[in-house]
Amino acid sequence: MNRKTLVLPAVVGLLAPVLVACGDANGGSGGGDAIVVGTTDQFTATADAPAPLDPAYAYDTGAWNVLRQTLQTLMHTPRGGGEPAPEAAESCTFTDNASESYRCTLRDGLTFADGAPVTAEDVKFSIERVLNIDADNGTAGLLSNIDTIETKGEKEVVFHLSTPDATFPYKLSTPAAGIVSKKHYAADKLREGFQVDGSGPYTMRAETRDDNVVSFVFTKNDKYKGDLTVNNDKVELRPFADSGAMGQALEARDIDLMTRTMAPGQIKGLKENPKEGIELTEVPGLEIRYLGFNTEAAPVKDKAVRRAIASVVDRGEIAGKVYGVSAEPLYSLIPSSIAAHTNSFYNEYGEPSRDKAEQILAKAGVETPVKLTLNFTTDKYGAGTEKEFEVLRDQLNASKLFDVSIKGVEWSAFRPAQKRGDYAVYGLGWFPDFPDPDNYTAPFLDKDNFLNSPYVNDRVRELIPQSRREADRTAASAAFTEVQEIVAADVPVLPLWQGRQHVAARDNIRGVEWVLNASSDLQLWELSRGDV
Repeated sequence: MNRKTLVLPAVVGLLAPVLVACGDANGGSGGGDAIVVGTTDQFTATADAPAPLDPAYAYDTGAWNVLRQTLQTLMHTPRGGGEPAPEAAESCTFTDNASESYRCTLRDGLTFADGAPVTAEDVKFSIERVLNIDADNGTAGLLSNIDTIETKGEKEVVFHLSTPDATFPYKLSTPAAGIVSKKHYAADKLREGFQVDGSGPYTMRAETRDDNVVSFVFTKNDKYKGDLTVNNDKVELRPFADSGAMGQALEARDIDLMTRTMAPGQIKGLKENPKEGIELTEVPGLEIRYLGFNTEAAPVKDKAVRRAIASVVDRGEIAGKVYGVSAEPLYSLIPSSIAAHTNSFYNEYGEPSRDKAEQILAKAGVETPVKLTLNFTTDKYGAGTEKEFEVLRDQLNASKLFDVSIKGVEWSAFRPAQKRGDYAVYGLGWFPDFPDPDNYTAPFLDKDNFLNSPYVNDRVRELIPQSRREADRTAASAAFTEVQEIVAADVPVLPLWQGRQHVAARDNIRGVEWVLNASSDLQLWELSRGDV
């Protein structure tokens, strides 16, 4: 087995097929010459979330990685990173110096997979739909500073922003801005189930069982016109219950490649004991993990409790004991590889200290031990999550200042409960919508944030729009430095670690180094099958 490092910025029961767009009728799970990709992401429709793949609702990496294959956006992130480039658009540009008016011209001959033309009105409809539905998942927040959308003819669309926003091109590259048709999507309600219709590089067919997806089959869309080069005719994305089952499938040649999320032990094993015919590739990553706090919940409403937790937690032990080479300690919401990062939590608290935590609690008059439950999801982020929370629990309990228990539930129940405010303390991961410090701050701290957090800091909410005025993003560093210092002082969230990404594949699969970008966007069009 060779190791590569990229340096860059058995089915039980009946399957119910859901035909989507113009998918190849001959395609199927593992059918033909499909490249089969394994994932531990789960795709479930529930009463709380009946429309997991509607771009007006979807706001997690797994769902977005399906939408990126099937929906076009005006802009996209180039394969090597950097500033967004036109995708469905032929060109896009700000037309003023204040970053408040953004004009895009569509490519000639764009059509949806069913042959209907894609027009500027479709773009307007798609984005206004996201804003009007305003689903409780936080998706609309990405586009909330759009004031009006103007169309000029069939090909030109102009976005007038309510506030300056130099990050707007990045936002237009996310699936929240995916282009959909009125024929398949209602203007005022979500589209339930797993159907997706668009003009992207693939059409898609989902196979489901009991409201769970067991396979997505992506077939090359011959009508696609855009900036991407599609290197294969068909790819299957197959969810697995856990990384162990996914790894066994790779060894058995049932799948060709496995992506997120590989277990730390798997990565370590493949590094130290290479397997014949399998290559391990490390790619840059911008994932972070953190604890979130419901700052109105009794156990953590007093800021002193949150600050004491920040004083005790040992990030190095979590990263080293649980994740090994897959993680490194993180002392800010903004990863160390993103401009404007500061080690704000280390600057505030230093090394883990039980004595410092005791002083904080005593000064605030908080009785100890403080009884807490740390809540986590069992099936979203991989096999290391439960062990991570066991380590966190043990660290806090060892201080004798806390009486901590942990509780894990499936993502389909966890996320709705977290948004309702059922949990005082909870663990979440974040894969950025785009690689800018804005996307590690606004989704957690701005109005209508992803966490549905009750925490409000007026100064932070001044600094976020202020930072967006800077077209030169390095000029926004002062604002982000202040935001990080406020977060470290108030602890509405507690950053824990930053991740590295690994992909394991059969050695005849090409394009593996490009299949995930730093934001964990899945780029299935990069894959092809070649000779060993």
